Amino acid sequence: MFTFIICFVAGIGAGLGTGFAGMSAAAVISPMLITFLHMEPYEAVGIALASDVLASAVSAYTYGKNKNLDVKNGLVMMVTVLCFTLVGSWVSSLVPSTAMGGFSTFMTLLLGIKFIVKPVMTTKETMSAVDPKKRIIQSIVCGMMIGFICGFIGAGGGMMMLLILTTVLGYELKTAVGTSVFIMAFTAFTGSVSHFAIGGMPDLWVLLFCVASTLLWARIAARFANKASPIVLNRATGVVLAVGGAPNRGVKFLTLNLNRMPGGRKHNLLLPPAPYLSI
Repeated sequence: MFTFIICFVAGIGAGLGTGFAGMSAAAVISPMLITFLHMEPYEAVGIALASDVLASAVSAYTYGKNKNLDVKNGLVMMVTVLCFTLVGSWVSSLVPSTAMGGFSTFMTLLLGIKFIVKPVMTTKETMSAVDPKKRIIQSIVCGMMIGFICGFIGAGGGMMMLLILTTVLGYELKTAVGTSVFIMAFTAFTGSVSHFAIGGMPDLWVLLFCVASTLLWARIAARFANKASPIVLNRATGVVLAVGGAPNRGVKFLTLNLNRMPGGRKHNLLLPPAPYLSI
């Protein structure tokens, strides 16, 4: 029962983050599984990525059904992001970057505040005025930047995509989130398959509980988001992003304090290395 409760609560946070803001489930599920179920980091991230696949896919379907999805440019950006995530991960392995771990959490908080204080009010009419060729070039360039940063830092794929789509490419918020979760469905699938192929199958009950809970709440969030007004969606997205880093901050706090205690289970409280969270 305790395992079910932890997975269900983790799925609530991950599902709402995915459906509202295109945030990776790994930002919520992994820290909770590591902290409360003492799961190995690699296994926890694999479960989080697997939970992200269906949640992102059903969210993308919901956004697409409401015509809030840019498939063409999304595919271009997805391929570029995947390629340059590998480049960023390789560069990260050559450069000491221990201080980069908190960057994603800090930026997620700032992005959440930004959506609350300064909402994205771009319209679809404004988006359609951009030349298609220019949009493709922008998608490639921005995909290179997002992939490299996420590979180097080790986290923040969904957050970075949402930031770039709304501020640089000038996407309307619903289309930005829809395109982001569309990309995340493929990247999460790639990540989860590689994790299970390398590390073996995870705890099936934990996997099932997390996938089901994340899928349920992502569906609820996506349906609400597509019916909400732009200002309400901006505020809801801002709140989700602002509190989205709480599990990571909580894990770091527990890690610092419990590792100081005699006999602390240090090996179970370590956060995953950067490349594991690059999606």
